[in-house]
Amino acid sequence: MPGLNAEFIPPARPVIGEAEIEAAVRVLRSGMVVQGPEVAAFEQEFAELVAGRHCVAVNSGTSALQLTLMGLGFGPGDEIIVPSFSFAASANAVRLVGAEPVFVDIEPGSFCIDPAAVEAAITPRTVAIMPVHLYGHPAAMDRIMPIAERHGLAVVEDAAQAHAAALNGQPVGSFGTAGCFSFYPTKNMHSLEGGMITTGDAGLARTLRLLRNQGMEQRYANEIVGANMRLTDVAAAIGRVQLTQLPEWTEQRRANAKFLDSRITGMITPPVADAAKHVYHQYTVRVTGDRDAAQRKLTELGIGNAVYYPTPIHRLIPYLVDGKPGPWDLPETEKAAAEVVSLPVHPSLSQADLERIADAANIAGGAA
Repeated sequence: MPGLNAEFIPPARPVIGEAEIEAAVRVLRSGMVVQGPEVAAFEQEFAELVAGRHCVAVNSGTSALQLTLMGLGFGPGDEIIVPSFSFAASANAVRLVGAEPVFVDIEPGSFCIDPAAVEAAITPRTVAIMPVHLYGHPAAMDRIMPIAERHGLAVVEDAAQAHAAALNGQPVGSFGTAGCFSFYPTKNMHSLEGGMITTGDAGLARTLRLLRNQGMEQRYANEIVGANMRLTDVAAAIGRVQLTQLPEWTEQRRANAKFLDSRITGMITPPVADAAKHVYHQYTVRVTGDRDAAQRKLTELGIGNAVYYPTPIHRLIPYLVDGKPGPWDLPETEKAAAEVVSLPVHPSLSQADLERIADAANIAGGAA
C-alpha cells in the first residue's frame, strides 16, 4: 500500500484543456464578449440536457437561484422549504429576496430533502419547495411534485451538483417550475464560473432574461427593475466545450463509483435510490467511528478528502435565532453532518488511483 511518498490524489481536478483555451481565445479575438452568440448557443445546446426546456444563462449558480425566486415574485412574508444539509447558497438565495427559509430534514440514503418532512412543514405562508439534488443524486421528485401540486407551490430545483442526473429517466432541471445549475470549476462541467436556469414556462424565461440584464431586452428600453447577472461569452464558449465532454465524464464518474462500491468495506458507501441516475459530483461515504481520525489517515495515505457539509445551514451564523439554532428538529441532517466524508471520484482518476482510494478508505475506516 503506497503511503506518504505516493503522489497525492486531489479530491477534485477541474479540466481546462486546449479546447477550452482555444474557445476562450476565439471569443476574445471576436470582440463579442458579453451576452452574444456564444451565450445563445450555450443555452440552446444545454436545453438538450433538460428535455428541451427554455434555458437562461447567468453568472453563477447562486444568481440562478436568486433570479428564479425574483422572477417568481417571492419576497418578504413568504416561506420557502429548503434542506439544511446543503451548501449555504440554497438558503442564501431565499434570504436575498427577503423570503424566509424553512429548514427540513433529509432522507438518510440519498442525502436529499425528505418529502414527508416537506409536507409537514407547509404553512399558509409557504410559496415554494427547493429540493437540492445533493452530491449528484436526484431528490425524490416523484414524491415532491405531487405535494407541490396539492398545495399550489412552485418547485425550484437546486441542481448545482447534478448535471445529467435523472429519476425514472427524466433529467433533473425538468421536473419543477425551474431548475438551477452551477458551472463552478469543481462541478461535473464548468465554464470557469456561471449558471443556468431551466424552465418550461416561456413567460418566466423572458422575465429571467430581463432580470439578468438590468430589466431590458432592448438597450435602454428598461421594462422592469433588474440586475447585472449576465454570463460572458468567454465563459459560455468554455461551457459549450465542457458540455460536449459531459456524457463521457459522467459515465466515467459512475464507473469509478461502481468500482469504489465494490471495494470499500471500511466505510458506508453511498446508496442509490431505485430508478435514480446518480452522477457523483461527490462520492460521499459515512464514517461511523472517529471521522477526524479517518480523515487524518486518508490524508497521510495521500488521498484527498473533504466534508460537505460539516455545519448544517440552520447552524450557520446568519441563520441563528437569538444566537442559537432555530426550532428545527433535523436528526438525519445532524447525523450526516457528523459522519460524511467525500472521496475522489473525478474522471481523471486512473485505475491505480481508484485502487489506492479504496485501500486507503478501508484502512482509514478501521482507524476511525
